[in-house]
Amino acid sequence: MKNNYIVEKLISLYGTDKGEDTYKKLQAIIEKEKKNIGKTAGASPLISQKDIVLITYPDSFTEDGTPRLKTLHKFLNTHIKEYINTVHILPFNSTSSDRGFSVINYYEVKKDFGSWEDIELIGKEYKLMADIVLNHISSKSIWFRKFLQGDPKYQDFFINFTEEQITADLVKNLQKVTRPRATSILAEFNTRKGKRFVWTTFSVGDKTDQIDLNYKNPEVLLALMELMGFLLKKRVRMFRLDAATYIWKELGTNCANLSQVHIIVQLFRAVLDEICPEAVIVTETNVPHKENIAYFGNGKDESQMIYNFALPPLVLHAFYSANANYLTEWAKHLFTPSEQTKFFNFLACHDGIGMNGARGILPEKEIELLSANLANNGAKINYKTLPNGREGIYEVCATWWSALSLPKKNFEINYKRFLTSHAIAFALAGIPGIYYVSLFGKENDLQILEKTKHNRDILRQCIDYNLLLSTLKVSSKERRIFDGMIGLISERVSHPAFGPKAAQKILSLDQRIFAVLRSCEDEELLALHNITKDSVKITYRKKEYIVHPYDFLWETLKR
Repeated sequence: MKNNYIVEKLISLYGTDKGEDTYKKLQAIIEKEKKNIGKTAGASPLISQKDIVLITYPDSFTEDGTPRLKTLHKFLNTHIKEYINTVHILPFNSTSSDRGFSVINYYEVKKDFGSWEDIELIGKEYKLMADIVLNHISSKSIWFRKFLQGDPKYQDFFINFTEEQITADLVKNLQKVTRPRATSILAEFNTRKGKRFVWTTFSVGDKTDQIDLNYKNPEVLLALMELMGFLLKKRVRMFRLDAATYIWKELGTNCANLSQVHIIVQLFRAVLDEICPEAVIVTETNVPHKENIAYFGNGKDESQMIYNFALPPLVLHAFYSANANYLTEWAKHLFTPSEQTKFFNFLACHDGIGMNGARGILPEKEIELLSANLANNGAKINYKTLPNGREGIYEVCATWWSALSLPKKNFEINYKRFLTSHAIAFALAGIPGIYYVSLFGKENDLQILEKTKHNRDILRQCIDYNLLLSTLKVSSKERRIFDGMIGLISERVSHPAFGPKAAQKILSLDQRIFAVLRSCEDEELLALHNITKDSVKITYRKKEYIVHPYDFLWETLKR
């Protein structure tokens, strides 16, 4: 049966004739993948307080002579299987840069990592999230190499200009583009058809390896839809749409969060609902909070889950300022438009701590002060180009432990700050995400930063698995933090009031306390989090609570 909703969306992007033709091709993909999906078991949706996501690279844990995915699987089964049921494996394809986000071949697992069988084995035991790197592809990819060779099929796969097309008007329009970089947006390449200037949103310094795809060509959209179907066969059930913000370019606009982007997300959701309704779309859109939550759509037509980008900078601001007011007032207005939609509550991930999410919530001066404090604490700042042509703070690169730790304080104080910050993320309605280095409180990796000069590498270290085992067998910082994190996870999953469907009320009890009341049919729970060095006395419902410095208290209330 014809899906008129999908047809209408395609026509809105490509016009009637091209839209109808694209639908016929897309419908063939849908029918093919419907038959294939029956061969792999479905994953249950994210429905309880037991749903927690570990964010990891395929090579986060290394052993000599062992494919990285096998070592990752060993770590998962040995250390966290009882506590974490969902794994987000960052790009595992063959790649040329950006730790996997410059994909050479979407259909190939990097040889050092292992094979598709390794991916499927993990997908049999865990709910599995993987990336669809939507916005760009590697300059070493077959698609771009075909473009350079003049293959007619690939000439419109990429946004490119001849030297004659680089006019004053074009330059003026390009200056309007919002992007998370402060480098030139066009990269020069020599092709068989002559010199071409190609759109590269994510170029870094003199590195122009990530070439933007052109979604005005429906063949690009079809290629990525086919990829989603392929990943479903490999037991992926959660799809992170990477850098979705920038995928549609329209000269004369800022080329960010355009209406066409939302239509494409709606198309991915509609196609996924046809092929595998239990699967989940997750959008990664590092933009101000109001724009970010727009990717929920009406609650049924876009993302089921969005990255809660405002949370990390607001939590850091609360601890650094010893004042939770901004965090509290923001959280009072957190809601999702349907039971199908959830926030992905993370503090750290493979990128830096984005400041865009806090814009419109924190004054710009507070963002600048927070970033300066973090930089004084060893973090590195990445900048973006603002509409006025100046540079603005985009993200602050640091591990969460290094970002939150006070250099002149002892371990116990920093340990409490670290755990309580995670308790805040765990207490909020949604699905918590934990970045692998945070399991052990890893500090900034200055050695790799010195080698690569890439700021994000400060928080992307590979962990020697056998050395980790030795460290966890003795009384060490890593053992203490790992036990604390596992204890926190265990406590959370024991409370039905932390389920994603449980009600949430943010309480204003004291500016030093971030307070949350969670309730469901089975339980009502008060969660108090002290973000200061003071002991704080709180009275709630005629009962007195004392929350010690940088500590938290979760208590089930009597009804």
